[in-house]
Amino acid sequence: MDKESENKMDKVEKMEEIQDYGQIQMNHNRQQHTIYLLSVIGEIEGHECLSSSTKTTKYEHVLPKLAEVEDDAGIDGVLILLNTVGGDVESGLAIAEMIASLSKPTVSLVLGGSHSIGVPLAVAADYSYIVPTGTMVIHPVRLSGTVIGARQTYDYFKQMQERISGFIAAHCMVKAERIEEMMMNTSMLTKDLGTILVGHEAVAEGIINEVGGVSEAVRRLHFMISDSRQ
Repeated sequence: MDKESENKMDKVEKMEEIQDYGQIQMNHNRQQHTIYLLSVIGEIEGHECLSSSTKTTKYEHVLPKLAEVEDDAGIDGVLILLNTVGGDVESGLAIAEMIASLSKPTVSLVLGGSHSIGVPLAVAADYSYIVPTGTMVIHPVRLSGTVIGARQTYDYFKQMQERISGFIAAHCMVKAERIEEMMMNTSMLTKDLGTILVGHEAVAEGIINEVGGVSEAVRRLHFMISDSRQ
């Protein structure tokens, strides 16, 4: 097979990977760093499949891929693009823990929004960015379906919220107490509890490192890769 045919096949494979999983490897740059691009979009799907009309990120696709990235010596760093409304708490935390435990440099970029369980995903990276118009919504855990009106249900909710706030606090500059305070805010959302942070507000709170776009995120990741090699 000649070089031109190989390049065409490579482009087709990359397009299929973007269409099927929203993931791609980027290595067309002067610095010869191979970056793995992971996009977290729509709703994070849990153990039950959502409707076919809903944009989803499937954790059963993301988890094995991140394990492969960790074991692949040809991949130097990971860029995570976030535009998610949140979703399944257990699945979102599982992805966040995988990102946080990668030995390779990671950078996250919040675009349209990173709401609910998307907040731990944003802070799980080594360095985080948010665009000026990007939003982050911090609110209490919700549970759909039958709920038993007992003390154990309350304790379960409390434990789950502590897991989320504890993870966020461990991976950014904001304290767990402040996260819980924003979760229980009653003055901002008309029909719910919580806090909306836009761009610079997320940075001012200490959740996100810096306001910036894709150029800043890619540049930072290349710098971190070069620094880690030294």
